[in-house]
Amino acid sequence: MRQLFGVKTTYTVRELQRDTAGVVRSAESGALVTVTRHERPVVHLISDERLGALLETLELAGNPEFVQAVAKLKAGQQKFRPASTL
Repeated sequence: MRQLFGVKTTYTVRELQRDTAGVVRSAESGALVTVTRHERPVVHLISDERLGALLETLELAGNPEFVQAVAKLKAGQQKFRPASTL
């Protein structure tokens, strides 16, 4: 049984059938919940908030300007200014 911050994150299909609300609550708490059948993962549940964050990250990773800015930051070529100076 996997746990994240005291929240159970792995359930069997049978456990999902018995306690759907509890499994959903685990996913809502931010955990990536894995449902297994015969000890093999068959489905994952994530909260709407976490899915939104993942989609936003994918969109940024697909933006060439963003990728270039990150590369400059890693190379030490990007300077930051406090927002108050804008």
